[in-house]
Amino acid sequence: MPEFDLAEQLKTEADIATYLTIVLEEGDSSEPVHALGVAARARGMTDIAKQSGLTREALYKALRADAQPRFETISRVCAALGVKLVVQPVHS
Repeated sequence: MPEFDLAEQLKTEADIATYLTIVLEEGDSSEPVHALGVAARARGMTDIAKQSGLTREALYKALRADAQPRFETISRVCAALGVKLVVQPVHS
């Protein structure tokens, strides 16, 4: 049986935004970088690297499991994915 790959399910910017929102809301600090990596794989690491202005190697390094990328890198990857981080009030 083939292994499930979430990246294959992320077909649109809305899919990616929903996935990243769920990961952020879960509050596990190790997961957002991993989730960005999944989303980047869904779109193609080479394309995301080009659009973010990073080399492919730097993108892989920034999104590996133990990485702690700078906020600028996260912002550039989000922009390349066609999504943005948004802050909302907890109680509205």
